Amino acid sequence: MKQWLGIEGVKLELVLPEKFSVEQGTLEGKIRMYSKNAQTVSGLRLVLIEKYTRGREEEQLVDEYMLGELIIRDEIPVPAEGEIVEVPFSLPFEPMQSEVDVFGSKNFLYKGLAWVARKTRNAESEYRVEAEAQVTGVGLSPFVQQVIGS
Repeated sequence: MKQWLGIEGVKLELVLPEKFSVEQGTLEGKIRMYSKNAQTVSGLRLVLIEKYTRGREEEQLVDEYMLGELIIRDEIPVPAEGEIVEVPFSLPFEPMQSEVDVFGSKNFLYKGLAWVARKTRNAESEYRVEAEAQVTGVGLSPFVQQVIGS
């Protein structure tokens, strides 16, 4: 029962760079996996998500956008007793631009106006990476998410 629920199964950790810029277009990192019992990971799914908030207090609006997704379909054996397996990844993504960002990219004068508009609207973005592993013989897939700095 414990194995089917994933209680003593595969655990995931994300190893991400300290610096992140949305202009990069690709996010390099590693997924670290370990388990108390020997298991096989049959696939990994990674997603980069932007959480875009604007407004203040009761009028605050929040939207989330999936910027990129990577599916790894390799079979990866994860040995027992906490031996760590690392899988490097390169997650391509397309940044989203708000109307203010598009306006600001037209020339350097508009860039300053766009910055003022974002500050006035209290607009900001937060980025996170989510990873999920498909494990053979397990009903609940291990999952991890981590906010990445920009």
